[in-house]
Amino acid sequence: MAQRLKQAAPLAELLRPRTLDEVVGQQHLVGPEGPLRRFVEARQLSSMILWGPAGTGKTTLARIMATAAGYATASLSAVSSGVKDVREAITEARARLGEQGQRTVLFIDEVHRFNKAQQDLLLPATETGEVVLIGATTENPYFEVNAALMSRSTLWRLRSLTDDDLAVLCRRGAQLRAATISDEALEAITSSADGDARAALTTLDTAIVLARAQSGDDAVVEPVHVALARDGRLYHQSRDTHYDQVSALIKSIRGSDPDAALYWLVTLLESGESARFLARRLVILASEDVGLADPTGLLVAESAARAVEFVGLPEARLTLAHATVTLALLPKSNSITRALGAATSAVQAGGLVEVPDHLRDAHYRGAAEIGFGRTYEYPHDFANGWVAQQYLPDSLVGSRFFDPSPYGRERALVEQWRARSQEVDSVDPEAPVE
Repeated sequence: MAQRLKQAAPLAELLRPRTLDEVVGQQHLVGPEGPLRRFVEARQLSSMILWGPAGTGKTTLARIMATAAGYATASLSAVSSGVKDVREAITEARARLGEQGQRTVLFIDEVHRFNKAQQDLLLPATETGEVVLIGATTENPYFEVNAALMSRSTLWRLRSLTDDDLAVLCRRGAQLRAATISDEALEAITSSADGDARAALTTLDTAIVLARAQSGDDAVVEPVHVALARDGRLYHQSRDTHYDQVSALIKSIRGSDPDAALYWLVTLLESGESARFLARRLVILASEDVGLADPTGLLVAESAARAVEFVGLPEARLTLAHATVTLALLPKSNSITRALGAATSAVQAGGLVEVPDHLRDAHYRGAAEIGFGRTYEYPHDFANGWVAQQYLPDSLVGSRFFDPSPYGRERALVEQWRARSQEVDSVDPEAPVE
């Protein structure tokens, strides 16, 4: 019977953690120094709201905490429960406390869907301690949960699982199903799951079935199985196709072609590509290819990445399109990329270097006696906030890593810098940037 249940149950259920040590992710809450772990170890829980995206373990974490701390558990769903259900749960918790001396955790999933009357019912019981409320929500509780209930609860934010977290779960799932998953398939699953463990494991479960149907017991999950598992379309036909489309998107933005950039963005989204993955690529591109030609490009990309986390798909398509077209229209410069490469080469070739004495930390007792910081000149004491002074190590004096471009706002920034630093002897401030 147990074996049949194991075969029939979905991976998301089979891999549901039973202890805090089995939880993947959320280490800021349940790690060795995490506050929720400390509550459990003290066997003393207080009412709380767990706020986070779908598939981050809110329900599981509530159950683990209640069990580990020695509390009874009652669960309600705000979607299907009414005032009568809330009253009954509180009455049972009150009786359990009086007859058995055991407190009750009342877990309410999607607590933001409770109306005001239902939320108000919880106030007296949580205030007296007859129940410990643990509410789970995917919505901002400050907007959806009434202020009185929020004031009686602590708020804990759960984060989307990282791709590494999801990879750990998928490997466990593949092992449990006696299947093998290729690195490419694993990447396809984790990048498309948007931090949702349930979504990743559901995709994996379906992909294993498809792989086994194709090859028998020796199931090897490949990207094609992942593609079919997600929505039946072969959009990840090969690893090359995926990376070719991403490359086309990046090169279209770099080439300042908003139409082509938008086309490849939509192609990737329609193929099921992760919005988070695309947002990360835009953030990288903003520094790599727009750079100082328009420093606001990074702000646009970073804002888009935050918005993707906040609103999710499908609405995030608008945000990604906004950022993509903006970055395509902005002037381009790769001077930051080239400067970083040049500086990295110098550091790797030079090994350990000494910091010049005048730049060393001089705030501790005895530093001045050995000459640290003694000859340092404070730029703010000079005109234009600049003074001629050595900042590179002795062995690199005169080296130049940053080679500015003449494009966009970078030209003006460089000209202002040259004028401010009074480099009139070596560079004419009026000369064009080469």
